[in-house]
Amino acid sequence: MRKIKIIKARQILDSRGNPTIEVDIITNNNILGRASVPSGASKGENEAVELRDGEKESFLGNGVLKAVQNINNIIAPELIGKSVMDQLYIDQLILNLDGTKNKSRLGSNAILGVSLAVTKAAAKELNIPIYKYMGGIYAHTLPVPLINIVNGGKHSDSSIAFQEFMIVPLGANTFFESIQMGYKVFYKLKKILYEKGLSTNVGDEGGFSSNFNNIEDVLDNILEAIHLSGYEPYDQIGIALDCAASEFYQEEKYNYSRFEKIKESKGEVKKSRKEHVNYLSYLTKRYPIISIEDGMDQNDLGGWKLLTSELGKEIQLVGDDLFVTQVERLNKGIKEKIANSILIKVNQVGTLTETLETISIAKKNKYNNIISHRSGDTEDPFIADLSVAFNIEQIKTGSICRSERTSKYNQLLRIEELLGKNSYYPRWILN
Repeated sequence: MRKIKIIKARQILDSRGNPTIEVDIITNNNILGRASVPSGASKGENEAVELRDGEKESFLGNGVLKAVQNINNIIAPELIGKSVMDQLYIDQLILNLDGTKNKSRLGSNAILGVSLAVTKAAAKELNIPIYKYMGGIYAHTLPVPLINIVNGGKHSDSSIAFQEFMIVPLGANTFFESIQMGYKVFYKLKKILYEKGLSTNVGDEGGFSSNFNNIEDVLDNILEAIHLSGYEPYDQIGIALDCAASEFYQEEKYNYSRFEKIKESKGEVKKSRKEHVNYLSYLTKRYPIISIEDGMDQNDLGGWKLLTSELGKEIQLVGDDLFVTQVERLNKGIKEKIANSILIKVNQVGTLTETLETISIAKKNKYNNIISHRSGDTEDPFIADLSVAFNIEQIKTGSICRSERTSKYNQLLRIEELLGKNSYYPRWILN
């Protein structure tokens, strides 16, 4: 008898110091499953609704006590006595309690906290790792990490338009080795920046938030760090970008000048759809870029078609704000033949069940899945187990520093050790 006895939610703080939700589920065997919920700064407009209190006197309106009350007063009474092993039933029951398409009644943060805590409690009841509980005996793939080393856009005070610059350890043979490679490049870059008199402070996801001149200045410094680390670009280390283009798309133009230092003689830098695609294509020819996330605005489908036509057979094109981990939007993208990969963020959709449905559809249609954290995260390493459970071959969880980032890397190192000779670390694959 593995039934839910107690559900208790509380307000805690995420990595930016903003309130978020933590949920405890205790079974009748006194087994505790605890989960916490991340939050993004750059949000797609179609994400499930994250419920905030909006009362300025309490955490400047960012409190989540309403969502906490929804768990304690609405969700909990319905789940007490239910089997903790019945994930599908519980997720559907919570969705029915909410009754809205975008989770606006109870809040996606409330719904997700309960969904993940149920999973954790069930795994503990069986005394097996979370990845094995979710994925079974065939869960064995360690993901290739996309390691954040420079933060721009909304993730930092930097003047750079693009949001993330990541390195991808293509030449690693194990997950352990991939982290070692990432570490080396990260600290070589830190030394380079220091010697140039640039700040080595880090942004929300642990990447350096230096005051670079422009995008190419960032990439030149990263390329220098790769070379100084003794690695070959493309063969051993690739570069991945998250443009977060929706954040600088205005009046059908891609307005780089909102962020970058522009010389007076050049005026504002606003690019048309075609000019923006041409620039991304130029960057891929000049630098070892193997992946671009959110290269176009989330609603610029014409731009996505143009970008996919230009680069879709050469590199990975990832939809984040475009797809927001939702089946309906992914199916539309597949039909329109835009992008070739999807970023998976559990809090964009709200339940584990819905997340797995999206992963399944992506796999069936040969879209790469990339499991991802959020810029406002917690020390909860759940997404590490999620990536291994379903043999997802890539993960984004930030830089080689900040404990809410390294907690995921550390969990993957533990899992690789547990799997031993049965673990598999893939080479880079573009379907």
